[in-house]
Amino acid sequence: MTATVRCQVHLLQAGYCRHPEGMAMRGASLCPVDFPALTALILHPTEGALLFDTGYDPAFFQATVRWPEKLYRLATPVTLAEGEAASQQIGRFGLAPSDIQGVIISHFHGDHIAGLPAFPRAKIYCAKAGLDQLRGVGRFEGVRRGLLPALVPGEAEARAGFFEDMPRRPLPGALAPFETGADILGDGSLLAVELPGHCPGHWGLALRGEDDGLNFFIGDAAWSTRAVRENRPPPALTTALLGRTEVYRATLADLHAMVGRAPEVRIVPSHCREAAQTAETA
Repeated sequence: MTATVRCQVHLLQAGYCRHPEGMAMRGASLCPVDFPALTALILHPTEGALLFDTGYDPAFFQATVRWPEKLYRLATPVTLAEGEAASQQIGRFGLAPSDIQGVIISHFHGDHIAGLPAFPRAKIYCAKAGLDQLRGVGRFEGVRRGLLPALVPGEAEARAGFFEDMPRRPLPGALAPFETGADILGDGSLLAVELPGHCPGHWGLALRGEDDGLNFFIGDAAWSTRAVRENRPPPALTTALLGRTEVYRATLADLHAMVGRAPEVRIVPSHCREAAQTAETA
């Protein structure tokens, strides 16, 4: 039996945007609140440093200077403090951007990949369905769907490892009803888990930390741990704009069932204010 591989996991926040809370969770206030952009630095014992998503980066502002891309910035005003980009924060761990061996992409919305150009040597682990959608949209349609193709290098396909092509492994029982994951590195340490509904090619990531705790990064399958605990999806207006409402709600219901049975699993939605309180500050 293969020994379980455990990784150091450091949760980071790379900026935030403001948006009405009610657009992310049914029944919440329509007053704007901060939505942190969370990313994780993962230190694998043999494969080195990887990132799960990137959060915001100065490249986001460069990509949204012109119309229609500027609409993206106006719809979700972004704040990114000096030194807060993931490419800068990793310096606190003795790392340079060239040390990042891979970036694991939950999906291709701009707030999850803005830092990708800062890691030109990194392998890109992602869903082919997500990258195909990004390559196929026009500029106006891209903005409507939260996509900024300028943030994705032209050689991304050559650097990519696609979740759909990776061997499947059984997930830990605590993650039921989710059953299998894509084995990113081939040693069972990092398992990509399909979480459909938010947009094409939306996946999460399951891994064990050094304390043997099970971490489950769920991207935008929910915008908060509260939404998972209470099974409160966004309104249909939000989910229909970006993805498929009924599928999104089924995925959220599965996450809700999972945390009810296994509250020890550390779920991390990418924009959760509660999770951000545990992030390591720049």
